[in-house]
Amino acid sequence: MKYDVIVIGSGPGGYVAAIRASQLGKHVAVVEKAELGGICLNWGCIPTKALLKSAQVYNYINHAENYGIKVEGEAKPDMEAVVARSRGVAETMSKGVQFLLKKNNVEVINGYGRLTADGRDAMHCVSVTDAEGNVTLHEADHIILATGSRVRELPALPIDGKKIIGYRQALVLDKLPESMVVVGSGAIGSEFAFFFTSMGVKVTLVEFLPNVVPNEDEEVSKQVERSFKKLKMTVMTEASVTHVDTTGEKCVCTISTKKGEKTVEADIVLSAVGVQTNIDDLGLETLGIATERGKVIVDDYYRTNVPGVYAIGDIVHGPALAHKADHEATICVEKLCGLDPKPLNYANIPGCTYTTPEIASVGLSEAKAIAAGYEVKIGKFPFTASGKATAAGNKDGFIKVVFDAKTGDWLGCHMVGDNVTEMVAAAVLCRELGAKGEDIIHAVFPHPTMSEGIMEAAAAAFNECVHL
Repeated sequence: MKYDVIVIGSGPGGYVAAIRASQLGKHVAVVEKAELGGICLNWGCIPTKALLKSAQVYNYINHAENYGIKVEGEAKPDMEAVVARSRGVAETMSKGVQFLLKKNNVEVINGYGRLTADGRDAMHCVSVTDAEGNVTLHEADHIILATGSRVRELPALPIDGKKIIGYRQALVLDKLPESMVVVGSGAIGSEFAFFFTSMGVKVTLVEFLPNVVPNEDEEVSKQVERSFKKLKMTVMTEASVTHVDTTGEKCVCTISTKKGEKTVEADIVLSAVGVQTNIDDLGLETLGIATERGKVIVDDYYRTNVPGVYAIGDIVHGPALAHKADHEATICVEKLCGLDPKPLNYANIPGCTYTTPEIASVGLSEAKAIAAGYEVKIGKFPFTASGKATAAGNKDGFIKVVFDAKTGDWLGCHMVGDNVTEMVAAAVLCRELGAKGEDIIHAVFPHPTMSEGIMEAAAAAFNECVHL
C-alpha cells in the first residue's frame, strides 16, 4: 500500500500527527501494535487520574465531618471497582481516538511497525508484523516516528510483575497491599505513592536526590514532602534501593542512605524511576537515522538526518509529556505539508503532577534563574491567605513567581495546592504573549478564586501585595 504519510504509534503525538495530516489533504495511515491512544491514554495520564479521583472521593468521605456532614458507617475502598472504573475511563478515551481517526479518514494498520530499506524511488517503507506473525509492506513519502517510551528498569529492581512492579501493574492491582515501597518521586512515583497512601496502604517513598519531585522548585518540593508526611507516608530522600530480596513472603528492601543502610519490608515494590524510549527494533540503523543518548536527533521541525523521516514525542529531546508531543506533531505535519509553523518554545512547556496538593510549574525555578545569571524578583502568595482555599478546606500550598528584576519578564511560575494544574495555563499564555510583572498585577482576577493568587504573587514580587 502507498500513502502520503505513515505514522508509527498512535499516542498523543501519533494520532494528532495522523489527523492533522489528513486534515491537510494527505492520504494517511497510522500503525499501532496495541491500543489506540498509546501509553498516556491507556496506561498513563488518563487511568491514573481516574484512580486519583477515587482517592480524592475517599478522602472527602473520611473527612466529611470537617464540612459539617455526618457519614454513618465506615467507608472502605473496593479496589476491584476502583480499577474497573479507571479501565473504563481509559477504554472510553481509546474509543474516542478510534472515532476521530475514522472521522478523519485515517487508516489504522494493526501490528508492529519497523522501517525498512525496501521502498522504491523516493518512497520510504514500513514493514508491519501483525499478531499472527504476518508481515506486510507499506510505502509513504513521509514517515513519522511516534513510538513513545516504556518503564525504565534498574538492575537492582528487575520487574517481575508480582512483587516488583511497574506502573502498568500498579494500575490494575486487584487488591490493596498492606505496605509498599515506591522507588522514584517524579510525577509517576509521587502520584502512585499518594494514591496508595490515601487508600490506606503503608507507603515508603524513596528518592535518590535531595528533594522529592526533584524537577520542581525547591520550596515546592519541601511543601510536597510536608504534605506527604501529614498523610503518614514515609519519605526517604538521598536514598537508593540497592537490593530487593523477593524470596520470602515480603519484599526485603536494602536501602542506602546518608546515615547508612536500612532495611524496609513491604508487600510490593513499585519501580517508578523514569522511562526509556522505544527506539530499539525500529529499523533506525537500517536507514542510518542518527540518535544520541537514546533519543532521535531532529531539527526544529522534527526532520531526522534522513529526508522524509521524522520523529516526535518521547523519542526526541525535551520532556516526556503528552502535550509536548501533541504540539510537536502539529508543527511537524504542517511543515511537511508546506505551511510555515512556529517552532515550539521548549522553555514554556508546563509540567503537572496530580497529587494532593497538586503541583504545576512552567519556566525557570528561582535557583535556575539565578544560575542563568538573572537578577530576580520573587513573589509568593500562600493559600493560607486565600479565601477560596480556606472555604474549600485545604490551605496547603502557595504560588511562587520569578521575574527578571531588570526587565519585568516573567521567568517562571511554580504552584502547589488544590487545582493548580488547571491554573498554570494562565502563566503559560501570559509568558507566550510576553506579559510582564506589571501586566499581571493590573489584570483583574476574579474573587474568590485560587487563581487570583497568581496576581497576588506578582504583586508581592514588586512589593505591591495588599493581602499579605
